[in-house]
Amino acid sequence: MTSSAAKPKDSHVLRILVIARHAFTQLVRMKVFYFLAIFAVIVIASNFFDLPQHEGPEAVGVNVLRSIKSWSLGTMTLFSVVLSIVATALLLPKDVEDRTLYTILAKPVPRFDYLAGKLLGVLFLVFVSMALMDLLMTLVLQIRTSAVLQQQIHMGQQLGWGPEEIARLKQETLAQGSTWSLQAGVLAVFIRSSIIAALALLISTFSTSTLFTTIISFLVYFIGHFQADVRDAFLHSESGGQGPVARAFALLLSLLLPDFSLFNVIDSVIEGQIFPLPMLEKLMALGLFYAVLYTVCSWFIFAKKEF
Repeated sequence: MTSSAAKPKDSHVLRILVIARHAFTQLVRMKVFYFLAIFAVIVIASNFFDLPQHEGPEAVGVNVLRSIKSWSLGTMTLFSVVLSIVATALLLPKDVEDRTLYTILAKPVPRFDYLAGKLLGVLFLVFVSMALMDLLMTLVLQIRTSAVLQQQIHMGQQLGWGPEEIARLKQETLAQGSTWSLQAGVLAVFIRSSIIAALALLISTFSTSTLFTTIISFLVYFIGHFQADVRDAFLHSESGGQGPVARAFALLLSLLLPDFSLFNVIDSVIEGQIFPLPMLEKLMALGLFYAVLYTVCSWFIFAKKEF
């Protein structure tokens, strides 16, 4: 009785994983993404060398470590957002063009399983790509931190600093290197890309153009950074008012449009501050909420389409 009840659930999970693997393979074969990945690797790897970006006051002491983190996380953000949007926007039209969609749905495969599998495939590609970039960033930071630490200790010894001051200097320098807070910042970048990928999936279910899906997804991504400001301005404006309709509209806006300004906490990680665990938990809950919400909405729209 138990095994028969668990079988349908297992078959759903298996179908989603199979579709995710197919989507991942399909995206890997699209060599256009290689150029984006190579660009990201070059930008992060350039921190190995004393290039012009490391000249000036920002290259003194621990500032060079902040510069490396800023460049690396910025590159990861750009790469993950572009990859999430473009890859998701290409999947459904590609399956329709190759008539793969008709074969999959004729098996039959539930449309929710199909959409969930496609999204999971995109997220797996983004995760693998970011993991490789994270490893490269960590390697660069480890080498650079060791060099900066030696310079700082030598400087302190020349100035006649005592053991306590040297120990405090060492602690401050290591805090600017590769830390668990920095890894939490990388995870936050991935969570943000997961939300935008789910959003692009939703748009692609009613869009007839890959270009339209891409443009609207980028537009919503940028608007999401000002969502909180627009909501507060509307609620506190004289025209918006404080009535129940205005509050309901603001609540609906908050639910449908993610507040990407919450992810600005990554800036504090670049400065060497600790990533608060409650904030990380909040971002993870936010990412899960929007991934599920957009996928379910995509399913409702996709279920009514004729193929």
